[in-house]
Amino acid sequence: MTLIEQMLEPGFYPHEVIEPITLIQTHVSYVFLTGDYAYKVKKSVNFGFLDYSTLEKRSHFCLQELEMNKRGAPELYLEVLPITQTGDKFGLSGTGEAVEYVLKMRQFPQGALLSEMFENGTLTQSHMEDLGRVVAKYHEQSQSSDRIRTFGEVAQVRQAIDENYEQTKNYIGNPQTEAQYAQTKEYTDNFFVGRSELFSSRIENNKIRECHGDLHLRNICLWNDKILLFDCIEFNEPFRFVDVMYDVAFTVMDLQARQRPDFGNAFLNTYAEQTGDWEGLQVLPLYLSRQAYVRAKVTSFLLDDPGIPEAAKVEAAATASGYYKLAWEYTKPRQGKLILMSGLSGAGKSTTAKLLARKLDAIHLRSDAVRKHLGNIPLSERGKEELYSPEMTQKTYDRLLELGVMLANQGFTVILDAKYDRAALRTNAVETATAQQLPLQIIHCTAPVEVLRDRLAARQGDIADATADLLESQIALAEAFTPQEQAYVQTLDTTKPIEPQLGKL
Repeated sequence: MTLIEQMLEPGFYPHEVIEPITLIQTHVSYVFLTGDYAYKVKKSVNFGFLDYSTLEKRSHFCLQELEMNKRGAPELYLEVLPITQTGDKFGLSGTGEAVEYVLKMRQFPQGALLSEMFENGTLTQSHMEDLGRVVAKYHEQSQSSDRIRTFGEVAQVRQAIDENYEQTKNYIGNPQTEAQYAQTKEYTDNFFVGRSELFSSRIENNKIRECHGDLHLRNICLWNDKILLFDCIEFNEPFRFVDVMYDVAFTVMDLQARQRPDFGNAFLNTYAEQTGDWEGLQVLPLYLSRQAYVRAKVTSFLLDDPGIPEAAKVEAAATASGYYKLAWEYTKPRQGKLILMSGLSGAGKSTTAKLLARKLDAIHLRSDAVRKHLGNIPLSERGKEELYSPEMTQKTYDRLLELGVMLANQGFTVILDAKYDRAALRTNAVETATAQQLPLQIIHCTAPVEVLRDRLAARQGDIADATADLLESQIALAEAFTPQEQAYVQTLDTTKPIEPQLGKL
């Protein structure tokens, strides 16, 4: 019996197992689910970007995987064990010379995978918001260095992406098409040529870090009420020394490929708000396309694996084809748009903006978050009086509009979520949008004063600091829409269901 066959036998393990042992096979590994523990054996393969072709390399990368995944899932990763051989019998941690190495992990229920939760209908937008916060913290704690930052240079980023094209030429005709291949490659070629300053700014702002590298739903689980990020890239530095948006794009792409852009939007907006890295969204389309393309590539590799059954290859071809198409679709130009929220505190602006962001897959920029990032204070911390000075308010609105115009010019629909209760603030936004030839809409949220007061009194766990005692001064200072502005305004009564009022937005 081969090693793989013996690892499917209960007697191979020094502990009780749940039969039958489940084998999960990818293009690079075998994973055995035994009940309390999972064991991963790396395949002896060399794809260029990944080389497990020798025992020494498999041992090295098992240890790498163990250490690196303790960042996102310390509860899961236990130890690396040698597999020895006596006669025709293989065993764990024997006294003989190692013939293979295995990574031992704590097994969690497969239903805890976010991919399984998605299929079972138990994954929610709230989970996606929690994930946004977890990934933001993961990136904040991830290391960077002068060497790591060099991987953000155009030549380095481009090499990895060009490698994808080179390695998929054989799949043109099936499952890739020649037109999609050419147009996707043309887009990335042009992006690298025309956006070199953007890549430089990402390096200067320390956004190139040791990231996860493979952050899709099958590598994330919710176990013991905690979101864990596991199975990060250990085998290739250019795949993990990357822009933080590379990680973010993988999750967003995965959710969009599953036809739930609203989930991807909840994750993306939460992440961007937590980190304040809205500038990073400028590189998002490049990485969305790249991540869809790499999923297409690795799925295509299954077509060449003699160990994969024919029926599975037919399914793999269809899956790869879908990813190649998605990678191409991300390169298509889009019309950006600005949406201004307007209304008093408690009027339901943020609730409406959030709903609208999910519906339109828009970027939701809350003035409360922008203000606190400008003031260098945590979002959860209450701002002091100086954070709300007239000078800081003007700075906040200027920054809000600057970000909105920047992203709308990149093809994003952007929601600027602030009171916009003064004519001067609105006029600046309207004139800027007109000058930039950006479509504009103003959503005016209203509710009776007693409702506003009750909402503000009940508010908790939100980053907004406004309290009910501010309402009287807000009402006194609010300025009516001018006749010119009225052409852009849609008024919503937020005491009634919002969605039917949104119409064709």
